[in-house]
Amino acid sequence: MSIIHVNGLVKKYNGAPAVSGVSFDVEEGEIFGFLGPNGAGKTTTISILCTLLGFDSGEAVVNGFDCRRDPQKVRSSIGLVFQEYTLDNELTAYENLKFHCYLYNMEKRLMNERIDEILGVVGLAGRRNELVKRFSGGMKRRLEIARGLLHRPKVLFLDEPTLGLDPQTRSHAWEFIKKLKKSEGNTVFMTTHYMDEAEICSRIAIIDNGRIIACATPEELKRSLKGDTIYVKTTDDEKARKELESKLGLTCKKIESGLAVSVEAGEKFIPRIFEALKTPIVSVNLKRPSLEDVFINLTGREIRDYPGAPGRRGIRG
Repeated sequence: MSIIHVNGLVKKYNGAPAVSGVSFDVEEGEIFGFLGPNGAGKTTTISILCTLLGFDSGEAVVNGFDCRRDPQKVRSSIGLVFQEYTLDNELTAYENLKFHCYLYNMEKRLMNERIDEILGVVGLAGRRNELVKRFSGGMKRRLEIARGLLHRPKVLFLDEPTLGLDPQTRSHAWEFIKKLKKSEGNTVFMTTHYMDEAEICSRIAIIDNGRIIACATPEELKRSLKGDTIYVKTTDDEKARKELESKLGLTCKKIESGLAVSVEAGEKFIPRIFEALKTPIVSVNLKRPSLEDVFINLTGREIRDYPGAPGRRGIRG
């Protein structure tokens, strides 16, 4: 059963499309990921689904409620963790959660019961009366997630929830989110700029230039390449590209680190590359299909080729 339904969604800014006819469904109980570069439209889409932003045309339904006609009912059905911290550093963990309960008109007895419960779930029960400004980045993120779950939402939206965290804290945060999803049974809709985070999703939608260009499980996306990827770096990549295409009939993608070639049985094909190239080879690497390879195949660019991308393993937007 679809808990999120999006059909033909369009959003323009000053006449320029940010989201162009996006359509997808999210099944109840799954972790659904949006993967895309800076400016691809993923944050715009999540903002529409959370009723923080209007849209020009199409259909957006969350938990059976229309985002345009029933925004209040949508908001009561969801929890949201923003990219940036929105906690009050001068309040304690308990006070931050208490204020959130007031916003949802929660009855006092239930409020205290829920706060105690959720602080235990996120491992912060012993820090309930400590000022948030003394918390680490990982602790703040856990408290933000706790706040998003206080009113038992059907859908938890995570908009790049590990942005700004160090790799170890980021890993711990995702272990926590996976355990929480299992115990709470929520549907999780997340955007991410990290490939390894996308791997934990039940399904991934890759969005580029405001359009969804693929939507499947991580394994299905990787199997779609039907082969291995060989990365070749030479002293003259443009010359090498022409040699490989003319002699071996290959289609070579020019990327920042050199050339990328998709072939079957890559380990057996590498000797043919050495035989065909007259241009001096600097390095050759073989990789089994990964989400990064899928991204390159679909967009023709590495992740870090996009403006604003922080590096090879991540994207922002």
